[in-house]
Amino acid sequence: MAKVKFKATDLICDVLKKTENAADILISFGFHCLGCPSAQMETLEEACMVHGIDIKAVLKALNA
Repeated sequence: MAKVKFKATDLICDVLKKTENAADILISFGFHCLGCPSAQMETLEEACMVHGIDIKAVLKALNA
């Protein structure tokens, strides 16, 4: 099975559903509100912007 490749425009809720260790990766970058309602409708890019996190680093980790 091919590894899922994530993009900045992917919703956080979809990322969490598609990859088993996504929550651990996102938490390691400072996403401590994965269960909040905003996370269900926010893209990775939007969340990174709000939290001051480098989207390129997050995508690199998720897509590794």
